[in-house]
Amino acid sequence: MKQLVFFIILINLAFISCSPKVVNTKESVTIEDKTTEVKVNDESRPTPCVMFTDLVDGEDVMSDFSVYRNLLKSGEYKNAFEYWERAFHKAPGANGKVKYHFDDGVKFYKYFYDNENDPELKLRWIDSVYYIYQKRIECFGDEAYSKGRKAFDYYYYFSDNVNKDTIFNLFAEAVKGQKDHTEYFIINPFSKMLLDRFDKGELDTMEAKLYVNYLTNSIENGLQNCKGQDCESWKIIDDYAPYLLESFESVEDIYPPSYYGGRYFDYYLENPNSCDTIDLVYRKLVWGKVDITDEKYSQLVNDKNTKCYVAPPEPGPLTKAYDCYNEGKYKCAISNFQEFVDKTDDNEKKAKYLILIAKIYYRDLKNFSLSREYALKAASYKANWGEPYMLIGKLYASSGPLCGPGTGWDSQLVTWPAIDKFEYAKKIDSSVAAEANKLIINYEQYMPSKEDIHQRLLKEGQTISVGCWINESTKIRAAKGW
Repeated sequence: MKQLVFFIILINLAFISCSPKVVNTKESVTIEDKTTEVKVNDESRPTPCVMFTDLVDGEDVMSDFSVYRNLLKSGEYKNAFEYWERAFHKAPGANGKVKYHFDDGVKFYKYFYDNENDPELKLRWIDSVYYIYQKRIECFGDEAYSKGRKAFDYYYYFSDNVNKDTIFNLFAEAVKGQKDHTEYFIINPFSKMLLDRFDKGELDTMEAKLYVNYLTNSIENGLQNCKGQDCESWKIIDDYAPYLLESFESVEDIYPPSYYGGRYFDYYLENPNSCDTIDLVYRKLVWGKVDITDEKYSQLVNDKNTKCYVAPPEPGPLTKAYDCYNEGKYKCAISNFQEFVDKTDDNEKKAKYLILIAKIYYRDLKNFSLSREYALKAASYKANWGEPYMLIGKLYASSGPLCGPGTGWDSQLVTWPAIDKFEYAKKIDSSVAAEANKLIINYEQYMPSKEDIHQRLLKEGQTISVGCWINESTKIRAAKGW
C-alpha cells in the first residue's frame, strides 16, 4: 500500500534529518564546541575541518569511527555514543569524503530525546541536533540541503518544542536555495505548511507563487530524472503534494499558462466525449490565460461550442453566473447562482444550482467545508437524492492530505465517514448505487489496518470521532485483507 511505503520512507528519512536553534520560552542548553580547528589555506582540501590525516593519532580516531559504527548497528547506543563523540569532536572532517557521522550524530540525539522524560533536558538533545547540522554546513557546505533536513526533523520529530515559524522559515530557505530541484523529502511537509499559512493570510500571493512554482517544477523534474528507488519516492510525493498545491489554482496568476495546458489538456485527450470533462478543461484553460486560439486546442473549442453547447438562460443572474463560471471567475459565478436560488420558488432548480455551487467549492476552490454546507442545502430541497451525499463522501475521501500527513492513521481515518456517506447515498437513491459501490470497494483498502487499530487499544465496531474539518462520529473498521 502506498501509505505504508511512504511511512517507511519517512522513517528512513529520520536518519538524514536535522534542526535549527530551538525557539521557545525555555532556555536551551548551549553545546560546547570541542572540535579542533586547523588553519589552512590549501584550497584543494575537501573540507576546512580537521581530518584524520591532520592528527598525530589519526589512526586511533579512525578506529573509534569503526568501533562506534559496529556498536550502533548492534543497537548499543550508549556505548557507541562514547566512541562517536570522541571521534566526531577530534575529526569532524573525517576523510574529507564521508558524511555519515553527521547523520549518526542526529540518530544518537534522537535516541536520547526519545528516552528523556525531563522536558528541560529534552531541549538539550534538540539543540544538539542543531549543532550537528551547523557543523555539517561548516565542514561540507550545501546549506540549503542541511536546512531542509533540519526542517524535516523539526516538523516530524520536534514540533512540540519548536515553533512553526522556525520550521516554515527553514523549509523556505531550503526551497529558495534548491529552487526547481528541491529535495523530495522537503516537498510534502512544506506543501502542507504553505497551504495552511496562505489560508490563514500569513503569506502574500507573490511569495506563495514563488514557492508553489518551485515545488511544482521540482516534482516534475524529480519524476522525469529519477533513477532506481528514488522514482518510487517521487511517485509517492506526486500522490500527495500536487493535490495540496492544486488549491492555489483558485488564486489568479499563481501558475503560468503552461501549467494549465500541461495539467488539464490530457484530461480532454483521455475522455474527449465527456461534456463534463470538456467544460472543466475549457474553463481551466481560460482561467489560466492559455491561448485557446492555438491550433492545439481547436478540437476542444469546437467540441465545447457544438456537441457540448448549452443554450444560455434568459438574461439575469443565471446568464451572468454561467459567463463567470466558463471564464473561471468562480466567486462571481457563486454569487450569481446564489442570487438565482434566492429568487426562484422552484425547489428543483434550487437543488440544481446549490449542488453546482457545492461542486465549484469542491473542484475549483478546494473549500471543503463550504462545499459540504451547500451540498446539504441542496439535499434539503430534493427528497431521496443521493448526489449531495456522494459529493460529501468524496470530500471526506479527499481529505487525507488535509487531515494528516497523507499517510498513516490521521489520513486513513477519513475513509470511515466517507464510506458512511456512500452507503447512505445508495440507500436513499438507487441511481447512485453503482458508483457508490465502486467507491466503497476502492476506499475500503485504505482504512486503517487491524494492527493499527489494536495498537491504539481500540476495537472494530467501536464509535470514534473523526476531527479535522469533518467532525463526525463513525464506526471503526479494518482494511480488507488484513
